[in-house]
Amino acid sequence: MADRPLTVDADGHVLEPRDTWVDYIDPDFRDRAIRIVIDRRGDEVLLVDGRPVEAMRNGLAGLGGINLDPAEALDRSGKLRYEDGCPPGGYDPAARLAVMDEEGIDVALLYPTIGICWEGLVTDPALATAYSRAYNRYIVDFCAHDRRRLVPVAHISLIDEDGAVDEVVRAREAGCAAVYLSPDLPARAGRGLSDPAFERFWSALEDLDMPVGFHVIVRDAPAFPPPKMERAEGRSLFAFAFLAIDVMAAFTEMLASGVLERHPRLRCTVLESGATWIAAWLDRMDHKFEVMRTITPTSLKPSEYFFRQCIVSADPDETVIAPIIEAVGSDYFVWASDYPHIDASFGVVGEIRSRLKPLSDEDQAKVLGGNALRFYGLEPPRG
Repeated sequence: MADRPLTVDADGHVLEPRDTWVDYIDPDFRDRAIRIVIDRRGDEVLLVDGRPVEAMRNGLAGLGGINLDPAEALDRSGKLRYEDGCPPGGYDPAARLAVMDEEGIDVALLYPTIGICWEGLVTDPALATAYSRAYNRYIVDFCAHDRRRLVPVAHISLIDEDGAVDEVVRAREAGCAAVYLSPDLPARAGRGLSDPAFERFWSALEDLDMPVGFHVIVRDAPAFPPPKMERAEGRSLFAFAFLAIDVMAAFTEMLASGVLERHPRLRCTVLESGATWIAAWLDRMDHKFEVMRTITPTSLKPSEYFFRQCIVSADPDETVIAPIIEAVGSDYFVWASDYPHIDASFGVVGEIRSRLKPLSDEDQAKVLGGNALRFYGLEPPRG
């Protein structure tokens, strides 16, 4: 590490063992725990409160899949099971550290995988909090292997606004550094992020000094369903690409709705939607704000909230990220591997470094790791 900038993966993932929720959930909810089973048709399905997530039927190997050929991982014939797409670095903390060493990653913030699949199906607030609490217990145990290098991010469900406050306090005390929120409306019972019901939650995040991040999700009924196309393959590509729009929409709502104005110490991360769009979007929002200033609930331009309270995560394959960073400012970008998901790859640290080479050494160091340490209040690992 001495001969290179400290490197922080701002969005890595675990691949939760299939019994995670059975093992970690409160006993009163164990019969409703998330499970992976083989159904009567012989299909491998993810059960959420006893109901299958149809979007993942015979497709669970593709939740991970970095170790598979994409055509193999996307095959829904039932040849592969969940574990076929799970390299050891996804579920074993010692193996994860070995992958990080090989890749040149010093610290990784860790997000769920199965955990991004369930919220749209759950309408029982108590069950939602039980699911999130079970995952949070698991990820804290996973990261206990090396708490300096493996950083747990708590999953919180806003469908239970009171349970969300209780759980975020518990998760912070257990060692979680930040919060993941699903970006779509079903995950919060159709309520906007500025709904008064969530004010206690935003205030709790401020008091706990925990940034919140929006991340892509998996849904049977996506917020932006694919249009009709002659070939189903086109619909699949549309759906895969449009996962980012949920995140961008939630981020836009945070800027426009007054949440960041009322909670000036709240920090927000925009994840797995790329970063090169951010300059154009802030310009667009600022222009529209000037037109609608008299009827908006905010006093500052949207970009001012971004610069005061937000960062955005860049993908290693974004070819024009360096000039965007120069235009917006190097303090507002981190980067992420998305390991071990199907659209991730090995060698990403070298790739992101090559993208950042036009920047000064100081700016490169900020994006590679310095900004993440500052934003999340992390201590660098020893050695």
